[in-house]
Amino acid sequence: MQSQRGAFRARLRDRATLVLDGATGTELERRGVPSSLPLWSAPALLEHPDVVARIHSEYVDAGVEVLTANTFRTQRRTLARGGLGERAEELTRLAVLLARRGAGSGRERMFVVGSAPPLEDCYRPDLVPEPLALAREHDEHAKNLARAGVDAILVETMNSVREAVAATRAARAQQLPVLASFVCWDGARLLSGEPLETAALAVRDEGADAVLVNCLPPSNVHACLPWLARSGLPFGAYANLGEPNDETGFTRSEDCTPEVFAGHAASWVDAGARLVGGCCGTTPDHLRAVARRLRGRVASAE
Repeated sequence: MQSQRGAFRARLRDRATLVLDGATGTELERRGVPSSLPLWSAPALLEHPDVVARIHSEYVDAGVEVLTANTFRTQRRTLARGGLGERAEELTRLAVLLARRGAGSGRERMFVVGSAPPLEDCYRPDLVPEPLALAREHDEHAKNLARAGVDAILVETMNSVREAVAATRAARAQQLPVLASFVCWDGARLLSGEPLETAALAVRDEGADAVLVNCLPPSNVHACLPWLARSGLPFGAYANLGEPNDETGFTRSEDCTPEVFAGHAASWVDAGARLVGGCCGTTPDHLRAVARRLRGRVASAE
């Protein structure tokens, strides 16, 4: 496992583009697997593990190098809302196992990262818990991910600097590589209103290995990349094509064919991004187009 973690850091230093996978939660919904609040994609681990593994497998077939385990909602705080709080470590371990299973015969060349999202609603920075809770709960989730054997931790969809710092600190305490990603809907500002540059520098100083933006429209990515570049770390983006909505299901905001999405990804690489992938609404077909378009590409100098 240590060798995989070292290999992941080495891969981050390689200037060749690293293709991440796409959505899991909205893919489950697209395939008829309910993913409603408060547990969203977590129940699928118990009720439809075969579908979860199949989604991972299809991303592997599409040509990605990184699979994100379905741990987006396996933190104790979220699971407790559905009476599953005591199963946080078990479900986190199961999610990583399903990602490894999905990698199949290609597991030696695949990296599996664990998702570490905000403890509360990704789009509500006003709900970010107080510092002690952030430290305690992100530490527990990071330990669960490390015990489950992930190659790195993806601190993602962060809407405030202080939670991003807490989650990054917890991940680094496990001596795992850390990718730290922020959600920005309007220019280069987090949903908290804090500048993206401030956020990127803060997680860099906590030991993050790369910085990204995610769950934002493709049209907003270019506004963010120069500020990520200022961190001096490898940087990237995985954009969405809309937002999950518990009342109406997935609400598509940008209608991107796989080829159009691949064109966006190529333009991010032209701007210096080294890591690209997809968030809500993207499918294996979108990532297949990205992988095909970017195969062998080297990121431009920042």
